[in-house]
Amino acid sequence: MNKETTIAIPADPNDPEDRDVSVAGLERAHMGRRFRILRHKLGMTQEQFAKAFGIPLTSLRQYEMARYMPPPAVRAYLKVIEAEPDMVRKAVAG
Repeated sequence: MNKETTIAIPADPNDPEDRDVSVAGLERAHMGRRFRILRHKLGMTQEQFAKAFGIPLTSLRQYEMARYMPPPAVRAYLKVIEAEPDMVRKAVAG
């Protein structure tokens, strides 16, 4: 199965602006939502979150827009941030 070509949610035929959503697109959207939810939970803007956790701002924006799936190391890092945000922030700050 190719996740980019397998359709998870078909476009609404009655909506000319709608489009199919691939399995990969759905996975990217869920990952982007995890970043956004955590960022909001911590009360941070994208700029603050990126700086506090050492993630390039442009990458964070791409993840949240579901344009790109973060690489495995970044997905693992997100789990650590979710579990211990204050500890990670202190470690990154040095």
